[in-house]
Amino acid sequence: MRLRDVQRILHAEVLWGEDLLDREVVAGFGCDLISDSLFFATPGTLLLTGLTHPQVVRAAELMEFCGVVFVRGKRPADSVVDLARDKGIPLLLTRFLLFDSCGLLYEAGLRGCRAQERR
Repeated sequence: MRLRDVQRILHAEVLWGEDLLDREVVAGFGCDLISDSLFFATPGTLLLTGLTHPQVVRAAELMEFCGVVFVRGKRPADSVVDLARDKGIPLLLTRFLLFDSCGLLYEAGLRGCRAQERR
């Protein structure tokens, strides 16, 4: 799956990284705890979260996530978008809830990090 597919499935707005939408999404991970994403997620993961602070982008950079989707229509501050631009992390925003977003992506074939490890 590509970020472009995620954008279409979640009717997401691209906050930054329009030119990076062909990036591959290896797995998905939804959470509102950065520590969970650092523990469970793997490189190439798409992070779905309702958190909008700069640590989300820093975690995405550290863990080599393919991008971040902000759920529930939560829009980060411009400074967070600027940080993502500096780090090369695509940011998307959807109005869907976290649960619904993950379900829609799962239905489209994207699996979670742990499922990818079992392959």
